[in-house]
Amino acid sequence: MLLRLTLLASALVLCGCAITKVEPPAAAAAPAQFKETGLWQRGAARQEAVQETVPDAWWLLFKDPVLEDLQQRLVVGNENLKASAAQVASARAVVDASRTAMLPTLSAGLSGTRSDAAGNGSGPANSLSLSATAGWEVDLWGRLSQASSAAQSNYQASNNDLAAARLSAQALLTQSYFSMRAAEMQQALLERSVAAYQRSLELTEARYKGGVASRSDMLQAQTQLRNAQSQLIDAGTQRGQLEHAIAVLLGQPPSAFSIARSAALPVPPAVPELLPSTLLQRRPDIAASQRRVASAYAQIGIADAAFFPSLSLSANAGYRNSSLSDLVSAPNLFWSLGSSAAQAIFDGGQRRQASAQARASAEVVSANYRQLVLTALQEVEDNLLLADQLQQQTKLQEEALAAAQRNLEIVMDQYRAGTVSYLNVVTAQNAALTSEISLLNARNRQLAAVNLLLKNIAGRWTPA
Repeated sequence: MLLRLTLLASALVLCGCAITKVEPPAAAAAPAQFKETGLWQRGAARQEAVQETVPDAWWLLFKDPVLEDLQQRLVVGNENLKASAAQVASARAVVDASRTAMLPTLSAGLSGTRSDAAGNGSGPANSLSLSATAGWEVDLWGRLSQASSAAQSNYQASNNDLAAARLSAQALLTQSYFSMRAAEMQQALLERSVAAYQRSLELTEARYKGGVASRSDMLQAQTQLRNAQSQLIDAGTQRGQLEHAIAVLLGQPPSAFSIARSAALPVPPAVPELLPSTLLQRRPDIAASQRRVASAYAQIGIADAAFFPSLSLSANAGYRNSSLSDLVSAPNLFWSLGSSAAQAIFDGGQRRQASAQARASAEVVSANYRQLVLTALQEVEDNLLLADQLQQQTKLQEEALAAAQRNLEIVMDQYRAGTVSYLNVVTAQNAALTSEISLLNARNRQLAAVNLLLKNIAGRWTPA
C-alpha cells in the first residue's frame, strides 16, 4: 500500500509542478543599433584610433599605473563590497535550506517516564521508549520546488548585485581619480597664474611709483591676484576632499592614505562600436533584475499551490519496555506507517489575496526590469553623445585658449609700451585663465563620459 502511495505521489509531483508553475515574460529585446553610434564612429575616425576589444578591466585603456594599483586595492578593501559578498553567502544558505526542505526528515528520541494511576493497586510503573521517526512532505503541486527555484533566482541576483556594486565602485573610483587629477592641474594652472599676476602687480606698482600708471591700475592688479589666490585655495580643497573619498573607497582612513601629485590627465581611449545586445548581456544590474523577475513568478506558483491539498508520508519505529536492560529486543519492537492529506476548506479569501498579491508583485518587478533596461540604453546613448560632443568641444576650447594666450601677449606688450590701460591686461588675463579652466573641465568631462560608457558595457561578472 505504501509503495502505491509513493508511486502515486511521484506521478502527482510531475503533474503538479506544471499546474502551479508560471513562466516569467521573455527577456527585454535590444534594438538593432544605438541611435548615437554614428556620432561615436565619426569621433573615433577623427582620432584615427585603432578599434580594440574592451577588456573587463576597462580602466586599463587609460594606461595609468596609479589608477590600476588603486583598482586592485579597491576590490580587497572596500567595505560595501564586503557587505555585498556577505549577502551572497546568506542567499546561498537560503538556497541550501530550500533544497533540504524537499528531502525526508529523520529524528530519533529516547524517553523515560514513571507514573502511577490512582486506584489500580499496582503501584508506580516505568516506561522507556527508543524510537525513530521519518517524514516526507510530497511536493504534489510544486510548492517546494518553486520555493527552491525562487531561492536560486535570488541567489543569482545577489551574485549579480555584488558584480554591479563592484562595477559602480570601480567606476566611482576611476571618476574620483580623474577629478582629483583635474583639481591638481587646476592648482598648477592657478599657481602659474598667481605667479604671473604677482609679476604684473610688481610691474604696475613700479609704474605707479614712477607716475606712469594710476592707482586704479594697481588696485585692479591687487584684486586680480587675490582672486586667483582664493581660487587656488579652493582647488586645493577639492583635491584634498577627492583624495579623502578615494581613501574611503579603498577601506582606509583618510589620515593613513595619500596619492603623489602628478597634475596630468590621461588621454581618453577610443571605444569600439558596440551593440545594445552586448550591453544587455553584460550588465550585472540588468541580470540581477531579470533573476528577480524569475523569483517573483516562482512566488506565484508557491501561492497557487496553496489551493491544492498537501500530502505527507510518515514512518515510526522503535522499542518500548519498562526496563532499560532489555529495551532493544524483538518483543519490544513497534512500528507504524501512514500518510495524511490536508486541504483548507475556508480561509476567508486569504489564498486568493495571496495569489493576487504575488501576481501584482511580479508585475512590479517586471516593470522595474523593463525600466532598468531602458535606463541602461539611455545611459549608453547619453555617453556616446557626450563623448563625441565633448571631443569637439575640447578641440574648439584648445583653439580658444591659443587665441586668448596670443591676445594676452599682445596686450602685455602694449601695456609695457603705455598704449593701453591695465584694465585691458586684466581682461586678457582673465580670458586666458577662463579658457584654460574651461579646457580642463571639458577634458575631465570627456574622461567621465568614456569611463561611464566603458563601465556600462565592459563589466566583469559571472552568473551563478
